Amino acid sequence: MKRIYITTCWFFILLQIQNEESVILFLVVWTVTEITRYSFYTFNLLNHLPYFIKWARYNFFIILYPAGVAGELLTIYAALPYVKKTGMYSLRLPNKYNVSFDYYYFLIIVMFSYIPLFPQLYLHMLRQRRKVLHGEVIKES
Repeated sequence: MKRIYITTCWFFILLQIQNEESVILFLVVWTVTEITRYSFYTFNLLNHLPYFIKWARYNFFIILYPAGVAGELLTIYAALPYVKKTGMYSLRLPNKYNVSFDYYYFLIIVMFSYIPLFPQLYLHMLRQRRKVLHGEVIKES
């Protein structure tokens, strides 16, 4: 869902950031991630899962996940000046809905939300990796 949001809400609309290196970074990371993920699912459905595919699924994220998050955050950061200048996706008062929304501050909140969420998700993947590749049972505290 996040990928749809990132690509439709500002990547394709905001032409000024499409040439950022961070865009290439997260697109390459997403591509490798999806190829690995869907290869894993396909071979698993066929009941013929090569060890390399399983290994890739549970090891590539160690590098790809932080790189993808860095690319996403850098791209959002690059978009901030344009969003602020244009008022993109913002709704100012007065209006018929009597509601105000500032997309610039929303993006800043999204960026800060990575601070508590990223470590939780990354540690979850590390636990899954240990369980699947090493057969360890992890007790949640």
